[in-house]
Amino acid sequence: MSSTRRSELADIDVAIVGAGIIGCVTAWQLVARVPGSRVVVLDRDIIASGATRRSAGLHFPRGGSEQVRRMSAYSQQYYERLARSWTGMPIHPVPMVVLTADPVRLHESYLAEAGLRRTALPSFVRLSDGIEAWRGDGCQYADVAALTQQLAAKLRGSVQFYEGTRVTQLTPDPDGVTVSLGTGADLRAGQVLLAPGPWLADPAWSYLTAPLGARVKKVVALHIEQAPSIDDDVVVFEDQDAFLLPLFERGHWLFSYTCREWDVRPDELTTGLSARNLDEALTYLRRHAPALAGRCVGGRVFCDAYSGDGEPRVRYLDPDRRLVFAGAANGSGYRLAPAIARAACGLLDVSTRQGAFRDHQHL
Repeated sequence: MSSTRRSELADIDVAIVGAGIIGCVTAWQLVARVPGSRVVVLDRDIIASGATRRSAGLHFPRGGSEQVRRMSAYSQQYYERLARSWTGMPIHPVPMVVLTADPVRLHESYLAEAGLRRTALPSFVRLSDGIEAWRGDGCQYADVAALTQQLAAKLRGSVQFYEGTRVTQLTPDPDGVTVSLGTGADLRAGQVLLAPGPWLADPAWSYLTAPLGARVKKVVALHIEQAPSIDDDVVVFEDQDAFLLPLFERGHWLFSYTCREWDVRPDELTTGLSARNLDEALTYLRRHAPALAGRCVGGRVFCDAYSGDGEPRVRYLDPDRRLVFAGAANGSGYRLAPAIARAACGLLDVSTRQGAFRDHQHL
């Protein structure tokens, strides 16, 4: 370490790298479990500026595995309590209709609390024979960036935020971690929680995250310039991993489909929608919701980290257990953030371990 570097905040319990929804919910849970914990949150940009800012924020009560279903159930209850306890929380319950040709698999994937029951197709949806429509409960969406910023605002005073501060190196040893910053300062922390979202390949930690086997995929959603009515539903195309979301507060619909562009870099996604992305999305939308396809003139493009098996990763990155990774949530960072944070707290010495997932090492 250079002798000219400055040392700051030498007695930090946990430094959280990444001020997105996962990083901020983890900070919230840490200080709630152990008041007085010395926690610092760092981000190369401002709070909630990465994938969190562009997330559709849709939660629906499902999971592709038993582990994810448990995480989904915990997170759903967590957000319900949060919405009840804070006036003005930007979490909005919304009715849900799920379309599928495989109702057996549907019932295996969705929580029992969803109460799935047969229903009619929405009038603007056109599907082929064999597709069934099921109504369910427990669906909600959030302004994820606003929610994350509200959490951060309530944390200030008990948590210190370093915004616009890039981490350039993480140096773990048996006694802690030295966090080197682009400002020329070093922080010394007992442990570091790495919650980088899609920035898996950052030089400061790429050698640590490479063994996770996670990849970064492009995410594309179209904005449909038509105001939803108050009784419109979220429409989930279960078999295609796509959905139509009525964003009542923004006054338009959002259509998310599964883009197949892999190994993208978040800092390079600055050109907006490509002709290919627009054509892919519109081809699907014209087939299944033609009345909406003609009103798509824009959208949002970003990327997220995917684990490969559909389950988020929460685990130690070094043999001394000083570095913890939390993420690779497969596009469900908001939906599973409370459960991911809970598992991460179980790996951080500052927190009590009661209530942590017993199988967090497999996340």
